[in-house]
Amino acid sequence: MLPTHSHSHLGRHAFENFHGHEREGVAVVGRRSMLKAGLAGMAGLSLPGLLAAKETAGGAGGAVPRQKSVILIWMTGGPSQIDTWDVKPNAPIEVRGPFDVISTAIPGVQFCEFLPKQAAMMDRMTVIRSVDCRFSNHEPNMVMQTANLAAEPRTNKEAEKFPALASIIAKQRAGQSRELPPYVVLNMKSRSHVAWGGYLGHSYDPFLGNDVSKLFQLPSGLSTERLESRRLLTTDLDRLRRDLDLNGSMDSTDRFTRQAIDLVTGPHARRAFDISQEPDSVKARYGDHEWAKQALLARRLVEAGVSFVTIDLSHHGASGTWDTHGDNIPPYGGIWNGLRPLLPVFDHLLTTLVSDLGERGLLDDVLVLAMGEFGRTPQIGTQGSTDGRNHWPIVMSMTVAGGGLRHGQVIGSTERDGGQIQERPVTPGDLAATIFRHMDVPRDVTYLDNRGRPRFVIEAGQPMAELCG
Repeated sequence: MLPTHSHSHLGRHAFENFHGHEREGVAVVGRRSMLKAGLAGMAGLSLPGLLAAKETAGGAGGAVPRQKSVILIWMTGGPSQIDTWDVKPNAPIEVRGPFDVISTAIPGVQFCEFLPKQAAMMDRMTVIRSVDCRFSNHEPNMVMQTANLAAEPRTNKEAEKFPALASIIAKQRAGQSRELPPYVVLNMKSRSHVAWGGYLGHSYDPFLGNDVSKLFQLPSGLSTERLESRRLLTTDLDRLRRDLDLNGSMDSTDRFTRQAIDLVTGPHARRAFDISQEPDSVKARYGDHEWAKQALLARRLVEAGVSFVTIDLSHHGASGTWDTHGDNIPPYGGIWNGLRPLLPVFDHLLTTLVSDLGERGLLDDVLVLAMGEFGRTPQIGTQGSTDGRNHWPIVMSMTVAGGGLRHGQVIGSTERDGGQIQERPVTPGDLAATIFRHMDVPRDVTYLDNRGRPRFVIEAGQPMAELCG
């Protein structure tokens, strides 16, 4: 436990909101010491804060780490495990659902009929059929994205303060490009669909890349020259109190603000977010569907140096498009009318992304995950529907590709009706530990809560030996 200090003898001062006497950020707990790694959030300057954090993480000395990234395809709402990767063709119709099954590239492994491209690519992927998603819920979707079983805002008022794994990685690694934010979310339909910076501060919230066409447009009437003038005015005002600054934070703030302006007006970020620069053949390969365009943009971002990209794979801002409760429970739809149209689009974008990364020599460095927040009920026709499945926070399936991991396998299994884990439970902590191993983040990394107490990101979990070997 870090020692605490009383500051009751100190008078109030103009900079008290910076909490200069408090320890903030991510710490690494070792056997012999606890090392603070990072810088406090920059008091409302989210882009400058991101840039400051990147310099802090990269300035600890030593060689620049190998460029590694994660792309999380977040299937918002919770896809049915039985109607995708954990088919039950010998179960009764009310369990197995309306879809036929197909064989995959791995003998004895079957998928649903609407995932033929993934079935053909199974030798380059891993399916995990035994993900333990107990405690997970959605709106907000926190547990699986934070690895914290208490991160359920409906039952825990503190849950929204738990930082996203992506935010922890952003703090630790801060991306490999100083011209790009480390954590980007694409296609976000609702704030409740993703996890945020929490205790780490707004500096580690995701950079939202929803409307790429407007992302780098300056507000009406604000030119690059006027933006520069505003920066200079701010700099002049800062100089008036610079004599009070004993540790150089004002100089740093000015420099990070300059970098934030460069991000908005500079060419590197503009290029990364501009998929129009892709050859027509590549754009045609991904296709015109908005989800596929997001996958192409995610590839461009990790190629440019972004550490973590989450794609909110949804169409609406409620609980998510994959929340297939039934045709009579709009806007979700059921398994046939709701889920079936999604699967070919998802099948195409995932396999195209994995193939594209492989052809570019990036697949070993980019870990691709596709998952939601939980599975669906073993029985079809829940909640008075004839064709829907309700939430099932007992078990779910997911896919993993890339990351230099060992693929061409299925990890874990469920019982005959797909409702309970039969063997090899995989916990949120195990997933987080595997992600951290790929990203060279210590498994015992901690962050500090608002009382200055260290909290482990992974309270229990190990990298998956089947993948990591």
